[in-house]
Amino acid sequence: MQKVKLTYKFRLYPKPEHEEKLLETLELCRQTYNYFLAQWNGKENIPGRLELQSQLPMLKKEKPELKNVHSKTLQMVLYQLYSNLRSLSQLKKKGKKVGRLRFKGKGWYKTFIYNQSGFKLIKTGKRLDVLHLSKIGEIPIRAHRSIEGSIKQIIVKRHNSGKWFAYICVEKEVEVKREEPMRVVGIDVGLKHFLTDTDRRQIENPRFYERTLERIRVLQRCLSRRRRGSKNYEKTRIKLAKAYERLVSQRDDFLHKLSRFYVKNYDVICVENLQIQNMVKNHNLAQKILDASWGKFIRLLHEKAERAAHVVVDVPPKGTSEGLKYEDPLRDFISANRIKVRGLGSPDTPAETEPLRELITVPASSIIEAGSPQPSGVGSSHLGT
Repeated sequence: MQKVKLTYKFRLYPKPEHEEKLLETLELCRQTYNYFLAQWNGKENIPGRLELQSQLPMLKKEKPELKNVHSKTLQMVLYQLYSNLRSLSQLKKKGKKVGRLRFKGKGWYKTFIYNQSGFKLIKTGKRLDVLHLSKIGEIPIRAHRSIEGSIKQIIVKRHNSGKWFAYICVEKEVEVKREEPMRVVGIDVGLKHFLTDTDRRQIENPRFYERTLERIRVLQRCLSRRRRGSKNYEKTRIKLAKAYERLVSQRDDFLHKLSRFYVKNYDVICVENLQIQNMVKNHNLAQKILDASWGKFIRLLHEKAERAAHVVVDVPPKGTSEGLKYEDPLRDFISANRIKVRGLGSPDTPAETEPLRELITVPASSIIEAGSPQPSGVGSSHLGT
């Protein structure tokens, strides 16, 4: 058995009185963050986390309204600040050029955290359950999935569209199983196709950003013509936020379903250890690379594989496309085989060069609709699964 961490995302439906308290909590957390940031920003000798927290009682005497916020929530604000300051300090010690943390402006503080206590999820047996948050009350929540494991923490977040969500973080034990023979796959991500694997699948790149870009541009132009602070400005801003939110939801749905398919069907998944931050420095490809969301896909593979007690092997990308022309239709397939070979611990062994059968192009729509790479007219027996 091994312990794994999971996070569930559920929509909250606060009543007006609850939303008022939620907004008040965000604002007080923002003020607390800025108060302590003003004291320690840019200083080398950062106090310890517990030392920072010991200053909270004094601040509560100065600001009695802080008593309206659960004590653990304020402690997590200081934990976040301490982590940020420590990270900058460590980078500075390594000789990196770093700036200072920015103060959180009004409306720019989006989340607060209940850690270990101050919350309770109440099942009602109806369409909406109830999430009890200390100092706030009982808020309707759409818990559309059953929660497995022990709840350790709840993150409450307000999106730009005005919607509220609860991210429920749990810890559970999973049984480690090893099946024989091991099912292994190599994956090469790309721009022409989202990915190509060693079982001959080529997953179409959905390009959600390109499909919705025109609507987003129209809304951006409308927003620029509105007078800031007016009712029409706020209405257009919310429409634009919802358009971006829908785009992110579509992309996440695609990535979750595709990563779940590979973790479910393979014990070992070999992928390139891509340095996305370096790659997007190429301004000609930056938007396409970010739109493809390779980094998030690989992160989801790691997370889901850990829960299933499977393995994701990160392979150095250098040389996986060496000697291959971009126009070559077999380029990505050969790269995927090289990644698989390296992932199995044989970096000097040439990739398999068996006569290639036809690659199977899988539309992105099949991932969304069916939840797996199942091209129309092709049975699963032909997919190597």
